[in-house]
Order: sequence, then structure tokens, then C-alpha cells
Amino acid sequence: MAKEDAAKKGNGHHYDASDISVLEGLEPVRRRPGMYIGTTGPEGLHHLVWEIFDNSRDEAMGDFCDDIEVVLLPNNRVRVADNGRGIPIDIHKKTKVSALETVMTTLHAGGKFGGENSGYKISGGLHGVGASVVNALSIYCKVEVHRDGGVYVQEYSQGKRKAAVKKVGNSKLHGTIVTFEPDQEVFKDIKFDWNVIVNHIRQQAYLVKGLKILIIDAREWDNKKGMDDSDAFYFRDLSLELPSVSFYFEGGLVSLIKHYNKFQKPIQSEIFYVEKELDGVGVEVALQYVDDIMDRIFPFANNIYTQEGGTHVTGFKTALTRTLNTYCKKNEMMKEFEGGFTGEDVLEGLTATISVKLREIQFEGQTKAKLGSMEAQGAVATIFGEAFNNFLEENPDDAKSIINKSILALKARKAAKAAKDSILRKGALEGMTLPGKLADCQSKDASESELFLVEGDSAGGSAKQGRDRRTQAILPLRGKILNVERARIDKMLASKEVKSLVIAMGTSIGDTFDISKMRYHKIIIATDADVDGSHIRTLLLTLFYRYFRQVIDAGYIYIAQPPLFKIKKGKETFYAYTDEDRVKIMGKDADVNQIQEAEGPEPSEGEGEVEGEEKEDTKKQSNKFHVQRFKGLGEMNPEQLWETTMDPANRILKKVNIDDAEEANKIFDILMGSEVPPRKSFIQSNAKLAEIDI
Repeated sequence: MAKEDAAKKGNGHHYDASDISVLEGLEPVRRRPGMYIGTTGPEGLHHLVWEIFDNSRDEAMGDFCDDIEVVLLPNNRVRVADNGRGIPIDIHKKTKVSALETVMTTLHAGGKFGGENSGYKISGGLHGVGASVVNALSIYCKVEVHRDGGVYVQEYSQGKRKAAVKKVGNSKLHGTIVTFEPDQEVFKDIKFDWNVIVNHIRQQAYLVKGLKILIIDAREWDNKKGMDDSDAFYFRDLSLELPSVSFYFEGGLVSLIKHYNKFQKPIQSEIFYVEKELDGVGVEVALQYVDDIMDRIFPFANNIYTQEGGTHVTGFKTALTRTLNTYCKKNEMMKEFEGGFTGEDVLEGLTATISVKLREIQFEGQTKAKLGSMEAQGAVATIFGEAFNNFLEENPDDAKSIINKSILALKARKAAKAAKDSILRKGALEGMTLPGKLADCQSKDASESELFLVEGDSAGGSAKQGRDRRTQAILPLRGKILNVERARIDKMLASKEVKSLVIAMGTSIGDTFDISKMRYHKIIIATDADVDGSHIRTLLLTLFYRYFRQVIDAGYIYIAQPPLFKIKKGKETFYAYTDEDRVKIMGKDADVNQIQEAEGPEPSEGEGEVEGEEKEDTKKQSNKFHVQRFKGLGEMNPEQLWETTMDPANRILKKVNIDDAEEANKIFDILMGSEVPPRKSFIQSNAKLAEIDI
């Protein structure tokens, strides 16, 4: 009877110990790679590089290594070499195989677990978890170890060894070379981004003083001479002419701050810096305020970039707010404001790097994006708070500039709150939830609703007539919207165009932003294919990046790609989205009749019935290509706009995402900031080909 009751409760399914699966070795990594590297997209792919690089960097942090080389090889392979001690190759007592095989094929096996006994006071990666995960997710992996007068090699595939460790020669060198190739079964699109790798490793070079790092791009290396990279310890020893970047810094975090503020205008002359240890926690902080409204905080824990922050960031922000409020109260600099500064006020315009080093470090998650060690919070708050207070006392001019900057931010915050409250009040209480010029869609389901941002009333009129009224909304923008890169929220919301967009999205803005209230899960920027259109598109992207970053991260922002050309040959019509498309359709030597402006009326049926020479002329004319270049969406009629740009079945949309926040920050600083020389230099460097309409 009991068995029958159990069967009923389990819907008749058998369930006992035999149904429990036990994954052996590295099989859990291959089954659930996201648990170990976060994602199998571009971020996870680059995480493999970080894991192997971190092993070498940790050798440098222990003063066992001072030269690291990272090489991008053909066929999606990556080679990382360091002159550290070399992974041990003797037999491990517990696993009964070499230590090298143990750390490459076993989770939670590595030098970091031995603490100071292994020579590591602090660590981030180390030969262990990270190396074995990379091995598990690679179709090919080879480790070459130089130590004890010999060269030892072992190869793997998908986490499993191909053979035992073998000595292949003698060597006077010491160190480790790891070469791996990500598995296409795991990573569908394997494409390493040179800029992402360079920017990440640049940070590490600043964080480890005296460390030389070389990055080589050998992906286009044709190797006609049949050279083998195993012939040299460092790839550079092959003396090939390949693109490369090298880093070596002695300035540490101060140099890093200077790098981050390269395109900014500082408001304090002296960069603040402190390095001290408290209760076994090493704390290093550098900061500088600049003439900007955005904050840039770059936190590190054991030299790992913790992009999601953590306890060290919490301690820093708490101490920063408390110290500035205490200084103001002591010097009677802020009598008219009750309550003092908030964290939001003191962060405005701040560029800061926070680095902590702990012996027993805890991260929240395998990807190490957030620090969880509670002792870091107190150590950072105490060390930074005391040192920053002394800095303010010793540098009164800089202190005054920082305080004035924070007071200005406080005033702006209160003005912004009043502006937001006004908009929300008008929107919610006075029946003006949506701007009048918005042609909304019928659907109330955000997942299928689209908002097209179009340039001008002409394009707006065509889009409104050509759209799918059920799911597509149209918001025409008049003129160029406000550049929000240097605008506060109160000034920003005074712009009619920006205000209309904020109300249309439904999310509010600032501290009241709520992405769950987003009315459209596709916001499509559909501007003209000219200089003004590109400028407006950049202004909109600046707005979304600075004030609606979560909307971008959620994957809701798209850029429409309307056609540049309409091509007709006889009764056939083609649309070309690029000059390359046009050449493919027409051929290089096509007989072309350019149509500069809008076309005339189509000939009616029967008009083509001609005799004699007229018929021959018509035949010749039908062999010609008639090309119309669209300068704007307003030149298209509603049918054309629907067919080419708005129809989900035919249109081309580019999804906006942010792979590298630091690089994005830098580009927005350059292009949309107030400094002209950096913007001019950027345009000159990147504008390889310009088409000028006269």
C-alpha cells in the first residue's frame, strides 16, 4: 500500500538512488559552462584568456615572474607564456599522476590552496580551477613546462589527456607555455577581440609594477616557412613582423588614473594615492575629480577586475561620503544644505581605482565579478577614510574644488528631482502619459511592441502610414537632440525631444528608473544615411548609454539599416544597403542612369507598346540600371519604407550591445565631450574613407 501511495505521489515515475547522476572529472564544466565562465558568448570566450593569463600574473605577484607574452594565433588558438617557476611535473601523492596533469584535469586543484607554503601570499587565478576549466572547454590544449633543466609537454582535448607528461628536451629556462583552442561545440562564434584583450591586459600591467607584458596578433600569420612556435620559448623570438603592443609601468594606480583621465579636464591638481595594509588586507586607492557629471570607479581584488563591485567598493563609497561631509561641517562650507551630501553627490566626476589584496579571498560566483570578503569593507573604509581626510587638510585648494563640485551636484540633484516630479506629475496625473506627436501602437504587450525613432516629420509621416499599427509605434524627432554627455538631468528634461522619449518609454529616469515598466522591447533608431543622421544617432546612443544603460544591457536598443539605393532594371526592382551590395547587383561595368531625386510616376500598362525605333530605344533603356540614392527616409513612400526598413521579414536591424564598458566610456568622452583635439584626432584616425555629397 505504501509503495502504491509513493507511486501516486510521484505520478507513477520510478525515483531512487539509481536516478542520481554523478559527473566525473571535468564533465560538469562541459555540461554547464555558464556556471564557470558566465556565458558562452564573447564575454565567456575572453574569460578563457583571462583565466590562463591570471595564472601567469599571479606568478608575477609572487615575484616569481616578470615577463608575460600573450599571442593570438591562427585557427582560434591562444598562446600564453611566462618566465615563472613552471607548473610542477612530479607525481602527486593523492592523484598518482603528475602535478601538471592534476591541475589541468581536476577541479579545485592548484597552488593557491597551499597558501604561503606554495609561495603565494595572495592569488586570483593560479594553476587550478581556471586552467582546468579552460582545458575542459578547449578542443585542443597543450602545456609546455620548462623547469629543473628539462622541457616537459602534455596535450589534452576537451579536458582529457592525450598521453602522459613527456620530457622532450633540455632547457636552461623556467616557466610555462599554455596554448589552447576553444571548442566550437561550446562557443558557436569564436572571434577574439583585439581591443578587449589589450584593454584588459593594460589594466593588469598598471596593477603589477615592473611587469613586462607583450601581446602579439599573429592571426594572419601564414607561416610559409613552416616555422614551429615550439622552437622558441617566447613567440617573439621567431622575429616575425606582426602587430603587437607591449606594457611596462612603474607608476601603478596613479598612472592608471592618468590613463583613464587622458581626455578629461581635472579639477584637482594632485592625484590622491594611498597604499597600506590593515589586518592582513592590502589596500591601494587612487582618485581624481574631473569636470564631468559621470563617475568612473574601477575596482580590483587580487588584481581581478570586479566589474560588479563588492565589499571593497561599499567601504570606499561609505568613507568618501562620510569624509567629505565631515570636512564640510568642520570648515562650515555647507550651512544652507541640511542633511549634507549623498553618495550620488560625491561620486559625480570621480575617477577612482580601488585595489585590495587578501590571502583568503571570496568572490560571489565563479566568474569573480563581485567581491564578497567582508574584511575588505572595513579595511578600505578605515585606510582610505583616514588618508583622504589628511589629503583634504594638506591640499586646501584641491579640497575646495572637490567640495564645490559636490555642492554643484547636490543642487543639480534637487533640481533634477523637481524636474522629474514635474514630468511624472504631468504624465501620470494630468492625462499626458504619452507625448502628442507619438503615434502609439495598439498592442500593450511590451515584448512585441516596437518604437521607431525617426528623423523629422517627413520620415514620421511615411513611417506612420507604412507601419504595422498593431505592434509599431512612431516617434518623430525634430532637429538634433540635446548632447547629454555634459548635461545634468534637470537641463536634459527641459529638452522637448528628450522629455517625449522618456515619457514614451515609460521607465522614468534616474533614481526612479524602472525597467519593468518599459513599454517597448525594441527601440529602433531609424535616422537618415547622411552626416546629420549619423550625428542624431550618436546623440541618441549617448543618451541611452549615460542614462538608460540597463535598456542597452537588456538588448532593447537597435539601429535600423535602411537601403542606400533603389535599383531598377526593366520591371525588376532591387534595394542595396551598401555600395558593395550595389556593385553585386549591377556589376562593375553596368550601364547606369543615375536618378538623383525622387522618381517620376511609373508608366502605366500599355504605354510600353511602341513601334520601330521607339521600340528599339525602349529595349535599350530596359537594359540600363536606374539608380536612386536615398538620402533620407522621407524620400521613401510608405510602401518602400515598410518593405525595406520596417517589415520584420525583410528589414536589417543592428542590435546595440556593450562588450567593453571602459572602451565605450573612452569613445563617448572623445566624441561627445568638450575637448576638441581628441575628437579631431579620433576622426582623422578612423575616417579612412569619406563620401561627400555636393
